[in-house]
Amino acid sequence: MEDNIFDKIEEVDLQKTMEKSYIDYAMSVIASRALPDVRDGLKPVQRRVLYSMIELNNGPDKPHRKSARIVGDTMGKYHPHGDSSIYGALVNMAQEWSFRYPLIDGHGNFGSVDGDGAAAMRYTEARLSKISMELLADINKDTVDFVPNFDETEKEPTVLPSRYPNLLVNGTTGIAVGMATNIPPHNLKEVINAVVKIIDNKVLEDRDTEIDELLPIVKGPDFPTGGIILGTRGIEEAYRTGRGKVKVRGVTNIETMANGKNRIIVTELPYMVNKARLIEKIAEMVKEKRLDGITDLRDESNREGMRIVIELRKDVNANVMLNQLYKHTQIQDSFGVIMLALVNGEPKVMSLKEVLTNYLAHQEEVVTRRTKYDLNKAEERDHILQGLLIALDNIDEVISIIRGSANTAEAKEKLITRFGLTDVQAQAIVDMRLRALTGLEREKLETEHAELVKKIEEYRAILADNKLLLGVIKEEIMIIAEKFGDDRKTKFGYDEFDIEDEDLIPRGNTVIAMTSLGYIKRMTVDNFKTQNRGGRGIKGMSTIEDDYIEDLLMTSTHDYLMFFTNMGRVYRLKAYEIPEASRTARGTAIVNILQLNPGEKISAMIPLSEYEEGKNLFMITKKGIAKKTPIMEFSNVRKTGLAAISLREDDELIEVKITDKNT
Repeated sequence: MEDNIFDKIEEVDLQKTMEKSYIDYAMSVIASRALPDVRDGLKPVQRRVLYSMIELNNGPDKPHRKSARIVGDTMGKYHPHGDSSIYGALVNMAQEWSFRYPLIDGHGNFGSVDGDGAAAMRYTEARLSKISMELLADINKDTVDFVPNFDETEKEPTVLPSRYPNLLVNGTTGIAVGMATNIPPHNLKEVINAVVKIIDNKVLEDRDTEIDELLPIVKGPDFPTGGIILGTRGIEEAYRTGRGKVKVRGVTNIETMANGKNRIIVTELPYMVNKARLIEKIAEMVKEKRLDGITDLRDESNREGMRIVIELRKDVNANVMLNQLYKHTQIQDSFGVIMLALVNGEPKVMSLKEVLTNYLAHQEEVVTRRTKYDLNKAEERDHILQGLLIALDNIDEVISIIRGSANTAEAKEKLITRFGLTDVQAQAIVDMRLRALTGLEREKLETEHAELVKKIEEYRAILADNKLLLGVIKEEIMIIAEKFGDDRKTKFGYDEFDIEDEDLIPRGNTVIAMTSLGYIKRMTVDNFKTQNRGGRGIKGMSTIEDDYIEDLLMTSTHDYLMFFTNMGRVYRLKAYEIPEASRTARGTAIVNILQLNPGEKISAMIPLSEYEEGKNLFMITKKGIAKKTPIMEFSNVRKTGLAAISLREDDELIEVKITDKNT
């Protein structure tokens, strides 16, 4: 007995066994778990959940179904893994702060931006969202390949038709073995416009598209949580090479409270930042004295939106505190872009152009296969109609043959011999109802036949001409952009270390307006037009009570603006750094832009195109002290400002003017 056991023992090389097993495991994770397909932007579990839901007839026009039912179907039919991983994928696709355009319409507790988990699947309900129907459109028209499931009892799609570029639109994140992907979400309209640009270049000019043509169209990621992207260098690098680092900052505002103290209000956070953990981190830093000057910290977020309030001590410079928060917390974060996806089952890091080109190739295949399917169906139906029309033309003889036949098979045989019909046509004639003999029914058949002939011609033309095929893709994808497209949520800001940004801003005239209480804005010149005699005037700016416009000047977007304060300090900005606003908007409080000290107010604003020798700044104080300083001494003004004049006690700077050497 023992001899038999030892005979079955096989000696193997442990190193080779481990290598083989690990490679098998690694390939399984890479190809079948962690990475999305470039064509539909979905991982296998996501694809299977969506397909299970369409199989359950769980569309946006149907009632919500229990999540447990969806998870059970997915697990039993297509995804033989744990229910928690399937439910996790379902929840993720329903979260508005995770997906730019959620693929699932959830009903119940699906978690929160604070990192709270979703309720158990027995409590929540779900159905497909309207946009996810575009991912699954025409799946029953032989548009994609189907393969047997794990136990070969069902068929599942290898990829979805995906009528819009979901990989870029919703982005994805995944850690495989030895590689990871991190693709940010994008704006649907921008991505579709980029696809349309590639199609137009192929159809109209018969050429490939360069990456430089796509960069102005896809301006950058568009995160569901909003925020501000600083600079364009990281975006451009990511789009050209497939890898890059994008700096994202939350949206903050500095408000002055009634007691003279300032508070920082955070209304948007960078993508994937946990709000509750961020507040805990700030509180911890205050406790450890790493942040000094915060007197209160609370979360006032509600259904209307996010609102984190950070109250400051009276003597604290709000801008300095904000910079410390940017540096030490996730109010400013970076998103490392790795555009890695599966192309023909192999992982590949791609540029923006490669992602879109691969997607377009998938659409060409989908539309070709759909058109072939529609053509076959149209030809089959038209073939039957031709037989019915022949029968109607010879109806008396047809009735005579059928009445004189012993059974259906004999009748069919006689009809085939007499009129040269096929078996399918003969069967349709035998099955024909008496109502088809009415004039109206005959007219319907002739109209349907004429329409089918026209459709068959169209389908054959599309299959014969690739440019027509691309035209169909363009038309359909633009309808999706019109139906589901929206404005960007993530805005763009200027990174002080990114010099190239300045070159991207067009030079042109702009109007700067500033009020007595320190609200400032930049407007385009188009807001103001020449009025002839009898003109009624237009409203220039909204102001709060007791406020009025103090300075209104025209300058160039690339000119400097020098701000002199009552405390004798000077700050400097480029005109384009002042936020643009509409003609009737109040503008932005200057404390949000300049690092002013408590009690510091702007006394004078001076536009300057360049620093010239021979020009001076003439300053005067409340107590009559005058000072003239060469303008060249102000050519290097730090972000924290520069002392322009030393003031005596109870004195303040009230006015500054530019003079030349003769004045």
